[in-house]
Amino acid sequence: MKEQILQFLRQKDGFVSGQALCEHLGVSRTAVWKCINTLKKEGYEIESVTRKGYRLLQSPDLLKEEVVRQYLPEEFWPGPVFCFPSVDSTNEEAKRQAMRGIGDGALFVTEEQTAGKGRRGRVWSSPAGQDIFCSMLLRPSLPPERASMLTLVTALAAAAAFEKYGGAGCQIKWPNDVVWHGKKLCGILTEMGLEMDEISYVVIGVGFNINREDFPEEIAAMATSLYRETGQRTVRAAFLADFLREFQERYDIFLKEQSFEPFVKEYASKLVNVGREVRLIRRGQEIIRRAVGVNERGELLVQDADGQTECICSGEVSVRGLYGYV
Repeated sequence: MKEQILQFLRQKDGFVSGQALCEHLGVSRTAVWKCINTLKKEGYEIESVTRKGYRLLQSPDLLKEEVVRQYLPEEFWPGPVFCFPSVDSTNEEAKRQAMRGIGDGALFVTEEQTAGKGRRGRVWSSPAGQDIFCSMLLRPSLPPERASMLTLVTALAAAAAFEKYGGAGCQIKWPNDVVWHGKKLCGILTEMGLEMDEISYVVIGVGFNINREDFPEEIAAMATSLYRETGQRTVRAAFLADFLREFQERYDIFLKEQSFEPFVKEYASKLVNVGREVRLIRRGQEIIRRAVGVNERGELLVQDADGQTECICSGEVSVRGLYGYV
């Protein structure tokens, strides 16, 4: 009933009478009053005025299912939403649930990760209550060699979500980071499970730096957050819902086309390294090339000094700027 009351209050401008809530929910005034008081104790700022009713002023910044569902109704995201106060890794939890047979579209969200990870097994700093750590469990009808393109699709959706919250200048560092002013805002890790050379599931994990003020010393020079860039606090559940809307729009197109071709121009326009020399680190060897864009397979296109173009797969190399992260 709490979720229903919150949704009803959100849908209405101004006050909602207790009688209207009773009729909408089919319960007594006492039941409504008790539920409103419970919501207030949970951190919801609800104004109560005699003969006017109730008005929702502010929601707590919590990543709980009932809060997430306020912004992410089931008709838009019908898959189950699992929210945890703490978990080792949302990707690991998603993979465990995938092995248990949970269906397509499950979303896993946590306030804190105790063993968060990025590409190539790197540790992902995941403190509680400030950022968003989530994973989507998908079961696409897709050849395995095309699954890596989903990382790039996700990066576009993440960049679009940041733009809605003041991040108009954010860019993408191929293949899986969103950056702003040369510092990392978001990282993506895509993993898949195979059965008989066919995709059983794909897990896309995303870590968004949202309201964090400080970073560990070892990453402080290369990481930033939405709060540090804009000076504004963001309601994380609202941001998460906006990201998922952006993702779903692109994911539907990708599944239909089975190619990254529809996104090549959009991605190239946001590619932070385009037109610049980059270091390609492959099996301990480092070479310098100029990044020129991406192709319909999501591969990075680079040119050598003679103008010869090479296609780079995301699993092959690490890409760095000449003098640092980008």
